[in-house]
Amino acid sequence: MAGRARGTAVVLALAVAVSGCGAVSERRDDTRAATVAFEEALGEGAYARVCEVLAPATVDELEQSAGAPCARALGEESLEPGGAVRVVDVYGNQARAVLAEDTLFLSHFSTGWKVVAAGCTPRPGTPYQCEIKGG
Repeated sequence: MAGRARGTAVVLALAVAVSGCGAVSERRDDTRAATVAFEEALGEGAYARVCEVLAPATVDELEQSAGAPCARALGEESLEPGGAVRVVDVYGNQARAVLAEDTLFLSHFSTGWKVVAAGCTPRPGTPYQCEIKGG
């Protein structure tokens, strides 16, 4: 009986471990999809679609600093598409997408993954410098 209980515990532990890996993989795929949607819309100049992928606080910050609605404010920015996605790192509800020429930071919301910062450049010893970010 003890052997059977131990065997069941091992099977349950493996099931939890495997399902956990699936969750990380799924979050990574969803983050990549949000990144690609952002980049495609940006490349097409479809700023209303770009705004849909931005986090609410990022939209608010952009509109306040530009004094214009999100889509128009983005049109006035010098943000360029960052190219192909190279790496996606997911840490719980936060993620970083490293592109060929940009880095995006994303957060998970009830509506899915949203970009909280874009146009980000690494700086040694200090946080990234981002062209667009939430407050």
